[in-house]
Amino acid sequence: MKKDFQGWSDKKEILHNTPDEKIVYFRNKEIWWCALGVNIGFEQDGKNNDYERPVLILKKINRYLALVVPLSTKIKDHPYYFEYTYEGTRYSALVLQIRVISSKRFLRRIGRVDTGIFQGIVKFTRDFVAKVE
Repeated sequence: MKKDFQGWSDKKEILHNTPDEKIVYFRNKEIWWCALGVNIGFEQDGKNNDYERPVLILKKINRYLALVVPLSTKIKDHPYYFEYTYEGTRYSALVLQIRVISSKRFLRRIGRVDTGIFQGIVKFTRDFVAKVE
């Protein structure tokens, strides 16, 4: 599969140059369309013209950074995917792809998961990290 690294590079420059006053307000538990871009190997890519995919904000670090986990509607039997249902759609939180991103990557707010789902994903993530040690 051919990847559009040049297109993503052009988009990334535009995102990087976004003035700080245009940065969106975001909170923990929110789901956002996020410009994740074109990545290497099996790292999760974004789709469409904005190279976007949904992410769940696990932790707002500050106005400029957030710890996120990418989401997918593809359900896989995988030990590092947390499955849940949000507004009638089944999702997987791709915990193995957890990362810190700039808030300049946030494009559109989708919604907010309820506390029970969020706590389940956080516990699943902590368990995943504990296995790394």
